[in-house]
Amino acid sequence: MPLQFNTVKLFAGSGTVELAEKISKSYGKPLGDMTLSKFSDGEIQPFYNESIRGSDVFLIQSTNQPSDNLIELLLMIDAAKRASAHYITAVVPYFGYARQDRKDKPRVAIGAKMMANLITAAGAHRIMTMDFHAAQIQGFFDIPVDHLDGSIIFVPYIKSLNLANLTIASPDMGGSYRARTFAKFFNAEVIICDKRRKRANEIESMSIIGDVKGQDVVLIDDICDTAGTLSKAAALIMENGANSVRAVCTHAVLSGKAYETIENSVLSEMIVTDTIQLDPAKAAASSKIKVLSTAELFGSAIRNVNEHGSISDLFEIK
Repeated sequence: MPLQFNTVKLFAGSGTVELAEKISKSYGKPLGDMTLSKFSDGEIQPFYNESIRGSDVFLIQSTNQPSDNLIELLLMIDAAKRASAHYITAVVPYFGYARQDRKDKPRVAIGAKMMANLITAAGAHRIMTMDFHAAQIQGFFDIPVDHLDGSIIFVPYIKSLNLANLTIASPDMGGSYRARTFAKFFNAEVIICDKRRKRANEIESMSIIGDVKGQDVVLIDDICDTAGTLSKAAALIMENGANSVRAVCTHAVLSGKAYETIENSVLSEMIVTDTIQLDPAKAAASSKIKVLSTAELFGSAIRNVNEHGSISDLFEIK
């Protein structure tokens, strides 16, 4: 007798509609019908316009601009729970507050842990995300975590560039493990940019550990916010004799003057994913930003969760 699986229903939060539509197309099922109402003071109220009783519900919402998007996701989870959904998976391509994963100074919050608690308390049975700022954030959750790896998307693209003298670089010490993971795919050397910050989003100084002379360097990072670190690292790498430098970054937050900073930098290109929807006008005007889609990977992961298949098998790079 063939296995019977619960009905799958996909819903999009307002912050991730474009990616959710691509995921639903990849999965082969249209997005569910949901209305998001807002009171005049900004209070949010989601409402499912169809029955989800007994269904496996996947709620797709990145939590950049977390004040609204996170609250919206929590309310979507709660509404699904109260509508008797069988299993609720929060699909959070970009997990906001992930940079607050520890107490790096006295009297600060561990924001990533608090967000994990909120998602669990709201009623999610599972979370699916991509490239946490720190992999150990998975341990902040008391529910299963499907942590998708962006390298499955980036590595084939980097290979297609056929860079003769490829070197992988990390823009800071914290990203060295991520850079070494990428380097293994190419048997490439790794260099590290050691930076010191005055405060958040402001760099005091930076130096290079390793030799980049004559190399085609690819900077690897998970989050690009103001683009200050990547642009400064790229300039330093070129000053030290590299042939070229480009950047790979999973989550393109791109706040403030980030688009302008990237355009004015020495980067030959910035390769990002669509976990965060870019500003359409600014992205269209950019000559350096290239977007690779995560939709097929998330679509396959959703199918494997529903059909009790392996998630790790999706990370095999052909």
